[in-house]
Amino acid sequence: MKNFKLKIGALSLSAMMMVAVSCSDEFLEVPPTGLLAEAQLSSLAGIEASLIAAYSQVNGRGNRLGSPSNWVWGSIRGGEANKGTDPGDFATINPIQRFENNSASGEMGSKWNVAYEGIARANNVLRLLQNPGPDVTESDAVRLAAQARFLRAHFYFELKRDYGDTPYVDENIDYGSGLEEVSNNQDLYPFIEADFQYAVDNLPPTQGQVGRVNSWAAKTYLAKVYLYQNKYAQAKTLFDDVIANGVTSNGLKYDLVPYYDDMFRGANDNHQESVWAYQAAAGTGSVLNANPEFDLNFPYNTGPAGPGNCCGFFQPSFTFVNAFRTDANGLPLLDKSYNDPANRVKNDQGLQSADPFTPDAGNLDPRLDHTVGRRGIPYLDWQDHPGTAWIRNQPNGGPYSPKKYVYARSEQGSFQDNSSWTPGYTGINFMIIRFADVLLMSAEVDIETGNLESARAKVNRVRERAINSELLREDGTPAANYVISTYDQPWTDANVARTAVQMERMLELGMEGHRFYDLVRWNTVQEELDFYFALDGTILTGALGGARFTDQYRLVPIPQDQIDLVGSDILIQNPGF
Repeated sequence: MKNFKLKIGALSLSAMMMVAVSCSDEFLEVPPTGLLAEAQLSSLAGIEASLIAAYSQVNGRGNRLGSPSNWVWGSIRGGEANKGTDPGDFATINPIQRFENNSASGEMGSKWNVAYEGIARANNVLRLLQNPGPDVTESDAVRLAAQARFLRAHFYFELKRDYGDTPYVDENIDYGSGLEEVSNNQDLYPFIEADFQYAVDNLPPTQGQVGRVNSWAAKTYLAKVYLYQNKYAQAKTLFDDVIANGVTSNGLKYDLVPYYDDMFRGANDNHQESVWAYQAAAGTGSVLNANPEFDLNFPYNTGPAGPGNCCGFFQPSFTFVNAFRTDANGLPLLDKSYNDPANRVKNDQGLQSADPFTPDAGNLDPRLDHTVGRRGIPYLDWQDHPGTAWIRNQPNGGPYSPKKYVYARSEQGSFQDNSSWTPGYTGINFMIIRFADVLLMSAEVDIETGNLESARAKVNRVRERAINSELLREDGTPAANYVISTYDQPWTDANVARTAVQMERMLELGMEGHRFYDLVRWNTVQEELDFYFALDGTILTGALGGARFTDQYRLVPIPQDQIDLVGSDILIQNPGF
């Protein structure tokens, strides 16, 4: 009887609930779990957290081809590096390095997806600032908006360089309010300039947190955008100011780090040469806070005797290594004779590690051995590079290993993360713009505005640091025959000066993702890549044989899946694809 009463009571309660809810559907309006209400996000703490989310997207968040390191889009496409490793590993990069990719190829959307996610996060900050909470002051709103607009401009600049013009979406457009109707028929540069100019006008010269951008980083980036458009007079004004007066977010006067390799050591992060870097950290519980795009780019099969232990990607090219040859006076071979058989840097291609080998004894720029791991030369503080024992597939990628942004033995466990499948995650900041880059961009502007001697002085300033950066063995002797000097004769020919500055950018900034973009804006991309394939393509026949650059590949195709979403009348494909 007791059970019967309970059942009747339950049925009665159910009937009453049904009657009660039949008059209203409010019970369906359940707040979603795991989401913050707009009132929470509109507070100062909420907007700050949203801004940090936009900053965090800069490194690509695990998308290896999405970060501003541009190791594929800038360095591999620029011929200073080969994909390397084994042909079957990450095979979607193969058609990129051969300039055979199409709009449906894998990885065409990598940079697109990362950049638009970053833009969405920046726009979210700006949207929240339209109706901020009561604890957000006017000065708070300005400083937060200036950082968000800097980041948005950065993401659009990354898109512009790779894809050309892409849909411009700001904080006033969202799903259901016209987003799907935005075409890529507008020039992105005016929008990029406007955002950076706002950042210039409203960011402070220093920040309480070093990872936040400051007004000097904004001026530098805006000057770079002007340079890309050949707006030399506007760029010159900004570069001159930055070089004379600029400081880092933590207040250090911009300058060159005295010893070249010290730039790439975690203990020196946020040094005087770092104009803007994304902040990397190891041991945070997520390797996405480290350098998640570089986990493959270490020597192969090193075991405990070397860094990373996987996977042999991003191998410096023969042509790039040969470019570090210097003449009897210590100057680069500007006539490009460095690929001639008599001038090529001796290498161990085709040799096993057990085979005898003596490194090149000719004149070399010391920056070679801070950039490239080569047989018989100290590899950071690990050991002498052993050659093919650390190369996954020498016939496919060559004999060299990358060296910049690789952690030293002394950095294990501090600026290197052991929490994932590979130890190849580092807490070494990646510099998106560094001061040597600024000096060399400014030297370009000087040449185009008729100031050849100013350009020479800036190039020499970069070379003087290289002169003082010999790689030494443990006994204090130079690891190779380093012969390097400054340009001591006045520059009187603009064409010669251009060639010298362009060569200096390759030597100084090699393997840092700049090369392809430089070649495109100099309009030398066809010539330089023909030159690269003429040597590397004849040695690495399996990977590069028959490959050739053609003009359509100045841009990456708009991802086909994006066109399929909105239609080819809205999203217009780049020529040739």
